[in-house]
Amino acid sequence: MDAFYASVELLRYPELRGQPVVIGGGRRHQPQETIDPETGIVTRKFSTLAGYAGRGVITTATYEARALGVGSAMGLMKAAQRAPGAVLLPVDFDRYREYSRRFKEAVRAVAPKVQDRGIDEIYIDLTGVMLAEHDPAIDDDPWWRARDVARALKDAVRDATGLSCSIAVAPNKLLAKIASDLDKPDGLTIVREADVPLRIWPLPVRRINGIGPKAAAKLQAMGLATIGELAHADPARLGLQFGAHYGAWLIEAAHGRDDRPVETESEPKSMSRETTFDRDLHAKRDRDELSRIFTMLCEEVSDDLKRQRYAGRTIGIKLRYDDFRTVTRDQTIDEPTQDARIIRHAAGLCLKRIPLERRIRLLGVRVGSLSVALPGNPSEGAMAPAHAPSVTGSFG
Repeated sequence: MDAFYASVELLRYPELRGQPVVIGGGRRHQPQETIDPETGIVTRKFSTLAGYAGRGVITTATYEARALGVGSAMGLMKAAQRAPGAVLLPVDFDRYREYSRRFKEAVRAVAPKVQDRGIDEIYIDLTGVMLAEHDPAIDDDPWWRARDVARALKDAVRDATGLSCSIAVAPNKLLAKIASDLDKPDGLTIVREADVPLRIWPLPVRRINGIGPKAAAKLQAMGLATIGELAHADPARLGLQFGAHYGAWLIEAAHGRDDRPVETESEPKSMSRETTFDRDLHAKRDRDELSRIFTMLCEEVSDDLKRQRYAGRTIGIKLRYDDFRTVTRDQTIDEPTQDARIIRHAAGLCLKRIPLERRIRLLGVRVGSLSVALPGNPSEGAMAPAHAPSVTGSFG
C-alpha cells in the first residue's frame, strides 16, 4: 500500500491532499474541529511539526513530506528541523487495521494464495490465476496474464478502500519486494529474470531485503555499492568477510535468485507492545506514570492475543536506559494465557530482576511461546486462578 497510514488519514481529512503530512503524533495532536452554527461547515485546525519536543518517531509520511527529507522511523524533532510546516497527525491503529482487512479481502477475492507480511504488505502467488476474460487457448503468455491480474488487483483494492497500491510481478518474492518500490506510488512493475541486469543491478545493495545498514557499510568499504557490483563479487572474499553461508546468499540475492514459496499459513512466534517516552522516566520519581504505562502495555498485548486468538506461556519485558543500553528479562508460566492480569503479574516479576537506578527511555512487554487459543479453554483466561492479581500494580 502507498504511504498506507498517511493515505488512510487523507481519506478522513481530504483538505490535506497535496500537503506534507507525517503520522506519529499523540492524542494532543488530534485536529481541533469547529462547526459554524449558521452554515454547519466544519473547519479543522491541524498541528504542525514546528516546535515539536519529545522522542516520538514518524510512522509514515506523505510523498510531499518525503520530498522535504522526512520519512518513516525518523525522530519527530529531527523532522521538525527539516519540515516545520508539515502537518502532524496522531496514529490511529484501529482505523489502519480496518483498512488493512479491507484491502486483503479484496485481493483474496481475485487471487486467494496470499502471504501476509504485515498491516500494509502482502505476497501473492499468481501461478495459474486467470481472469474471466482470459482464454487459455489464446492468452498463453503467463506474464501478460499476470499483468492483467495485477491491474485487476489494483482496481479491486481501490474500490474496497479508496486507496492506491503498488504491485510488482516477478519470478520470486525477493525480486517482487525490490521491484514494488521502483514505480511508487500507484505503480505496476514487471521484472522478469532477463530484466535483472537493467532494472535491479544499478540499485544500491540496501534495496535487497536482508542487507542491513552494517552489512551495507561493509560492502561499501569493499567497493560493492550496487547490486550489480555485488553480483560480480568474489565469493571467497565475501565468505571471509561475512561467513560462508551469508556470503553465498549475498551472491544469490544479487542475481535475483530466491526459492522461498508464498506461505499462506504463518504462525506468529510472539506478540509485543512497546513505547518510547517523550522524556526519560525514573523508576521512583515517575513511578505512577510508569505503572500506568506498564499496565496499558500489558492490556494492549492481551487485546492483541484475544483478537488473533492466541495465548502464550513466556512473558517478557524490555527496557532501554537513557544511555541506550537495552535489557530484557522473561519467564515461563505453567499455562498459556491471554489474560491481562496474569501477563501484568508475570511481567512485574521480570521487572524485579532488572536494576532501575538509571532513567528509562523505552518500555516493552512481550508474550511468546504462542499457541492457538480455542474459545472457552483455559488459554483465554476463562479458568484464571482465583489468586490472579489485579491488572493494576506499582512499577518496580
